[in-house]
Amino acid sequence: MDASQSQELDFEIRASAAPVSAERRAQMLVAPGFGSVFTDHMATVRWTEGAGWHDARIEPYGPITLDPAAAVFHYGQEIFEGLKAYVQADGSIAAFRPQANAARFNRSAARMAMPQLPERLFVRAIELLVAQDRDWVPTADGHSLYLRPFMIATQTGLGVNNPSSSYRFSVIASPVAGYFGGAVRPVTVWLSEDYSRAAPGGTGEAKCGGNYAAAFAGQRQALEHGCEQVVWLDAAQRQWVEEMGGMNLFFVYGAGPSARIVTPVPTGSLLHGMTRDSLLKLGPDLGIPASEERISVAEWQRACAAGDMTEAFACGTAAVITPVGAVRSTGAEWTIGDGGTGPVTTRLREELVGIQYGSRPDRYGWMHPIR
Repeated sequence: MDASQSQELDFEIRASAAPVSAERRAQMLVAPGFGSVFTDHMATVRWTEGAGWHDARIEPYGPITLDPAAAVFHYGQEIFEGLKAYVQADGSIAAFRPQANAARFNRSAARMAMPQLPERLFVRAIELLVAQDRDWVPTADGHSLYLRPFMIATQTGLGVNNPSSSYRFSVIASPVAGYFGGAVRPVTVWLSEDYSRAAPGGTGEAKCGGNYAAAFAGQRQALEHGCEQVVWLDAAQRQWVEEMGGMNLFFVYGAGPSARIVTPVPTGSLLHGMTRDSLLKLGPDLGIPASEERISVAEWQRACAAGDMTEAFACGTAAVITPVGAVRSTGAEWTIGDGGTGPVTTRLREELVGIQYGSRPDRYGWMHPIR
């Protein structure tokens, strides 16, 4: 089956015979946390060598049965995405930039030697799942429906000479509150000097589980030093700032009309975040110039001490925009600006969130309506 045929796949709808009751669902939506509550259904499409994509369905959420020798368990051939759907100001539902996530999903698939998923099929799976479980989309302030598309290798066997010959693509959905809790508050970050997240030529640009598994040791070290998140440095010289945890970083130079934002230049080991890309477009349209530059640890510390750098923040689908107030390492500690949430961070967050929830104009066509 070629890509054009696979885009026309019809999804079979298999509604759950035992959905969560409206009363129980309302209780669960009061304080859903992040990624711990799931909706009644999931989307699934399968791929096999020779047949391509097939068996598209919306089916009841539940366990996945795999052979113990499935390739995903032994060789980590797995990728995923993260995006959100929001209740709009008029009561409708829209997803934020699903086509961009579909494109990044396929870049990850290419790096991991997995089959390409037609963009329309990716988006259609999301549309149908959200429509089926639309009562699960939270209406509380700051809440949303987090969507997790993923693909896993399902071939049985322990040979390592070739990638899997079969795969499963699925989308699950989780109503969520804020990633770091309710109110927006600055976090303190730890500079990881012992561990690297990824290296150029590796899988850093792919959104695959192995990158996150490799990050746990550094994140644990951050927590041990009283920090909420770890900041990754380049793998070769350990002096260039790359990412914060699973999020991209931005730095604010100057203040007022002279403020500008800078984010680390892609190196082959950075994930190209959807929120990062959105802010590179949004900032200049708000009169805040944006650029990609190399930022060293020494420059970060110097610019803060001199008052040149006034704010810093991390961004990602889960955390949206989160201010960074202070930095710690084995040999230094410093505060960014006054350690609080700065005006540029606040303005960018309010504008982006306003677009996502439909209270501000979407000049970019980022919001995808769910019919």
